Amino acid sequence: MLSDTLGRPLRDVRVSVTDRCNFRCTYCMPRDAYGRDHAFLPREEILTFEEIERLVRIFAGFGVEKVRLTGGEPLLRHGLDSLVAMIADVEGIEDMALTTNGSTLARHAVALAEAGLDRVTVSLDAIDDAQFRAAADVDFPVARVLEGIDAANDAGLTPIKINAVVRKGLNEESILDIAGAFRGTGHIVRFIEYMDVGSLNGWQMADVITADEILATIGTEWPLERVEENYPGEVVNRWRYRDGGGEVGVIASVSKPFCGECTRLRLSADGSIYTCLFGVNGTDLRGPLRAGGTDAEIAALIAGVWESRSDRYSEERTGVSIGLPKVEMSYIGG
Repeated sequence: MLSDTLGRPLRDVRVSVTDRCNFRCTYCMPRDAYGRDHAFLPREEILTFEEIERLVRIFAGFGVEKVRLTGGEPLLRHGLDSLVAMIADVEGIEDMALTTNGSTLARHAVALAEAGLDRVTVSLDAIDDAQFRAAADVDFPVARVLEGIDAANDAGLTPIKINAVVRKGLNEESILDIAGAFRGTGHIVRFIEYMDVGSLNGWQMADVITADEILATIGTEWPLERVEENYPGEVVNRWRYRDGGGEVGVIASVSKPFCGECTRLRLSADGSIYTCLFGVNGTDLRGPLRAGGTDAEIAALIAGVWESRSDRYSEERTGVSIGLPKVEMSYIGG
């Protein structure tokens, strides 16, 4: 297993399969930056399923056991269940998940499960239809996302996690609604602090609702108690309802950074690897792949990147964030 300069092992990989999305969430793909004339990646620049599978096999050779498919919106990639089946056959991959906005999940859930997907995470920032449409900046009913969650549950893609990014002035009033909607269902809601990913979302610290504030809001309605992490390096702080109503989590990248336990590598849709969600420069793997590079050569390139890794952006945020041209979230996934 590889370790970086801070002793952090490489354990899991996030694979972006497309930079396209049908939503325009303000913290990820604000409409003024991703309008009708936005130039998305040409098809020939995006990794093929065969190229992704090959890279996943190389990652597995380093001891990676977890793969998460992301985007953009991954279900916009035609035939995604075929890629799922290919990765499911890779020796060493024990857990494969998908992060989706849920807009077409009802249509794909069964095929994904049959192909070998283990579970899904659905991004959902509001339950009220009007608030949902405002947060996603799209004319799309929240009911269809909820139908997708139900379909995923019926298909066995569990436990289902619901990710809700909370931004002051946009959806903080939805915290209790979202928590209440999934209490007792077995689904796990995870509230995420609004982060300064990329350079286009106009992030300001004043817009952040902290994890402690989120927990205090929930706790006034349903008392909570802390739960131990599932595994070393888990990014979510886990809590459960004292009345047995289930589990809720918070991801506090801004107020309580967890860089010291980060074990993730990110592969962009066009084949670059990034060692941090807030990264600036990636390392191209597509070029060497298509130039005939051997698995050993690609593996050596990956190893060199990880072993020289020293990223701890969230811990250094105050001193390094201003004016930094960070990669956008839609390009490498959340």
